[in-house]
Amino acid sequence: MTRQQDASGLPGVQGVERADSLPFHPPAVAAARAAAVITALLAALLGLVGLTGWILDVDVLKSVLPGVAVSMKANSAVAVVALGVSLFLVARGPVHAWTTTVARAAAALALVLGVLTLAEYVTGGAVGIDELLFRDDTADVQTRVPGRMAPNTAAAVTLAGVASLCASARRIPAWISEVMGLLVGAIGMLRLYGAAYQVPELERFGAYTGMALHTAPALVLLGASVFLARPDEGLCGLLMNAGTTGALGRRLIVTAVIVPPLLGWGVLAGESAGVFGPRLGTALLVWGNVAALTAVIFAALAVGRRVEVAHARLAWQVRQNELLQDFMDHTPAVVFIKDLEGRFLAVNTRFEKSLGLDRDRVLGRRDLDVMPTELARHARDADLAMLARGRPVQREEQLTLPEGPREFLTSLFPLNDASGAPYAMCGVVTDITERVAAQREVQRGQRRFRALLESAPDATLITDGSGTVVMANAQVRRVFGRSPGDLVGTRVVDLAPDSTRRRQGALLHAYLRQRDPQPAVVDRNLYGLRGDGSAFPVEVSISSLQAEQETLAVLFVRDITERRRAEAERAERYEQQRHIAYTLQHSLMGEPPTLTYLPSAHRYLASVQDPGVGGDWFDIIPLGGRRTGVIIGDVMGRGLEAAAVMGQLRAASHALARTGATPSGLMTSLDAFVGDLAGQLVTCLYLVLDQDRCEVAVCSAGHLPVIVLPPGGPPGRLWAPVGVPLGVNDQGGGGVPFEETTRPLPPGSVLVLYTDGLVEQPGTDIEERIDVLARTVGVALGGARADPKTLDRAADRLISTFITAPADYDDDVTLLLLGVPGPDGADTER
Repeated sequence: MTRQQDASGLPGVQGVERADSLPFHPPAVAAARAAAVITALLAALLGLVGLTGWILDVDVLKSVLPGVAVSMKANSAVAVVALGVSLFLVARGPVHAWTTTVARAAAALALVLGVLTLAEYVTGGAVGIDELLFRDDTADVQTRVPGRMAPNTAAAVTLAGVASLCASARRIPAWISEVMGLLVGAIGMLRLYGAAYQVPELERFGAYTGMALHTAPALVLLGASVFLARPDEGLCGLLMNAGTTGALGRRLIVTAVIVPPLLGWGVLAGESAGVFGPRLGTALLVWGNVAALTAVIFAALAVGRRVEVAHARLAWQVRQNELLQDFMDHTPAVVFIKDLEGRFLAVNTRFEKSLGLDRDRVLGRRDLDVMPTELARHARDADLAMLARGRPVQREEQLTLPEGPREFLTSLFPLNDASGAPYAMCGVVTDITERVAAQREVQRGQRRFRALLESAPDATLITDGSGTVVMANAQVRRVFGRSPGDLVGTRVVDLAPDSTRRRQGALLHAYLRQRDPQPAVVDRNLYGLRGDGSAFPVEVSISSLQAEQETLAVLFVRDITERRRAEAERAERYEQQRHIAYTLQHSLMGEPPTLTYLPSAHRYLASVQDPGVGGDWFDIIPLGGRRTGVIIGDVMGRGLEAAAVMGQLRAASHALARTGATPSGLMTSLDAFVGDLAGQLVTCLYLVLDQDRCEVAVCSAGHLPVIVLPPGGPPGRLWAPVGVPLGVNDQGGGGVPFEETTRPLPPGSVLVLYTDGLVEQPGTDIEERIDVLARTVGVALGGARADPKTLDRAADRLISTFITAPADYDDDVTLLLLGVPGPDGADTER
């Protein structure tokens, strides 16, 4: 894998590393290049030593062991020097243009020498280069052709020349020259192994010229220089990178280069010393290699573990980056990250849509490359201003886009490294056009609300959930004598006098604690406190206002001092009228006589809608002896008109009863009388009690039945035929006649007469209510002697049972209870 730079061609984008490049430590890379330079110089020095020997004719410089070992041929020395110079210039880098030319020329010289020598070996001829420079006076030592370099040396020189040319051309992949460099080093190492292990076959191939001993280290140095010339690329890049690949590779290569030669040398030394034979030596060599490989394997496992951990961390980091990108892409705002030069490093989908450009066309570019000129300059100025301040900046601004002006909220902030220095900057741009429009609408609504509040005719107070005033209109000055600003922040209950403050505060808090408080108006026993300390009656209209997190109370306070004064005057006049009406009603109804032989109790309740007068009446009429007429009636309607008709009917019925008229005759006469009154309708019931004969004669004109409670028996209805109400029959004749009936009445019985106001109730069956009345009579009087006190208590119980709210009842109620003693005047035991 090579470490390359991606030249994308985008304006202003330079040196952007590919995502798949290897990590390197610059000091390590520099050290490798320095090693390549040094090894090239050492190789050139060895070649120069050999060449000097030929020049000065010094045998010890030509050969390590003059007369015993083969010498470094002159052509070999020239080639080594040329290759050393070439690789020295290549490893340093192209400082000047001429250095590359010199390096390639030197490599070409070595390449020519190697190729021509190989050609001579292949063809068996001579091209005249073997003793071109010097006559070989060492040809008697392992030399077939005087002056000709060994075939393995020629091959190595050829490979090294090609490798140097490839290394000098950056467009050629580095692995090509590095493979050739390894081959060159391997040829040199093979010669050294032959010398170390005393294997002549590795020093000389057949009858061909052998390789000089000091030529081998020169080749090893040349191979190392070629391999290290481009340390951040190719195979060398795999060894030199700062990741786990480099660490593992370095351990393996050191083991491969050092351990096997040492093991081999040790085995040969043991065999030569006679410590063990060839078989045991082979076994020990195998065992040593296995042990070395095992150690290397475990070392590789340790490195692999670090690789896995690093891979997991990298995968986690990649996942984090993916999550960050997903977060950015799903953010409704425009999000971008730039470097300090203004180049875009990351953008989200919203950014792409806003500019109409793909992400690939944005990354690496500056604002001017992707935005309109004015907008780009504005963005860059904002970035520079934020970097100059060194802290986040947030601002609202209006920008003109192709579709028109829009409102934006822009947040810019630096991304700092561990030392606090910024290395990039991030921006979040939110389109708040709708929000700004909504805020403006809210502000307009608040102004309208304030105008409405100020236009209210009453003092208006708005409190929070704790009863603290948060807003007041100008009318509070007129009502309370205090300015609105003085009331804000105070408790609303402080506007009540001390005597009612606690009660009024409790009412407010109870209202606010309701789950769904409804508007209400309270004007009873509420008082306000003016700035001068005087109290005055108020009417408070209260409603709730649901704010964002709490319920507010809106109070409209009205000074009702004048209303209370007018109400007091009206109440006084009403009381006067009510007293007059009561006097009139009492005079019309009269007071029933108290008969010793017929105990009774009665109750009359006038409708609250009328000033104490109505159309109900009853009368008890002595008829002589122990005969008594009892009449009860109800004029349809209310008020003075009904009371006037009632008075006439009571007088007429009393007069007719005194004449001895029968119940049916009395009803017929009253019907004729009512018929002369236009638009009147009356229900009536008349009965005649004959205590001597223990019977009762009854006639009903549409009235409700009488309840009878016999002694020792259950209560029930006194059966009687029910005729039409008075005023229904046609006065011309042919009407429905009124029937009467005579029923036995045991001594000690109780009769209950009543009007419909007692039993009628909206939404109920009147027949069921009559049954309830009968049962209640039985409970109230069962087993008791029907004397006046008992009847009076029973009347109170019946009224309290059926009329639960007399102050609010809207119909007249008449109730009459009669106790019927026996012939001797004593009540029978019940």
